Amino acid sequence: MKRSRYAFLGVEVDALTIPELNLLIAESIRKNKQWIIANHNLHSLYIYHHDAKMRNFYAKADYTHIDGMPLVFLGKLRGFPLKREQRVTYADWVWFLMGEAQQKGWRIFYLGSKPGVAEKGARILREQFAGLQISVAHGYINLQKDSSETLATLDKINAYQPHVLMVGMGMPRQEYWILDNLDQIQTNAILTSGACIDYVAGAVPTPPRWMGELGLEWLYRLLSEPKRLWKRYLLEPWFVAKLFLWEMLNT
Repeated sequence: MKRSRYAFLGVEVDALTIPELNLLIAESIRKNKQWIIANHNLHSLYIYHHDAKMRNFYAKADYTHIDGMPLVFLGKLRGFPLKREQRVTYADWVWFLMGEAQQKGWRIFYLGSKPGVAEKGARILREQFAGLQISVAHGYINLQKDSSETLATLDKINAYQPHVLMVGMGMPRQEYWILDNLDQIQTNAILTSGACIDYVAGAVPTPPRWMGELGLEWLYRLLSEPKRLWKRYLLEPWFVAKLFLWEMLNT
């Protein structure tokens, strides 16, 4: 598949649609390769520029798709031919991914969410996609490398032999865990999937999809969880705005 990668705001992103992302997973399985498929949004950009370990993680990632309409808008302002459909969020992708997994017989393992939430999400997905092979483990464990809980989780993942491992612990915990344990993870595609199953299970309200198309999901999430998200949506974007202005003035 032809690669369209663009560099701006100090990072590199791949312009990928949902069908193209599914093709990447299929290719990783067919070639028996282990690929990290990460994503960038305004929050990850802020962390990336303030956290060396996060930069190490993205250096390991094989592909990084866009998860945030503001990045599409800013990329277009920089002159890159980005399109709305090249912004992929798991609230949309999860259904297409599971449909593909059902058809192709891919085994999915999801690590994340509070105890009970991932199990509920998996039940809902199995009801919608009959025959879907999905196993889960909650993410409320000791995330230190070589902790007993992490080692037990790795054993569970590897015993299941998944084609796709989805790690949904929020940024940057999910990226840290993958980076720390990459040499022990046995799977093909590794996805940083955030609150993916929380949306499926209804534990976190899913923003209306029209708001996603307009780049307004942040407002819905802010109003839904103001105490947790006010800094992410009201302060961090100013840092990204300064990055953008600096690039515009110096290129």
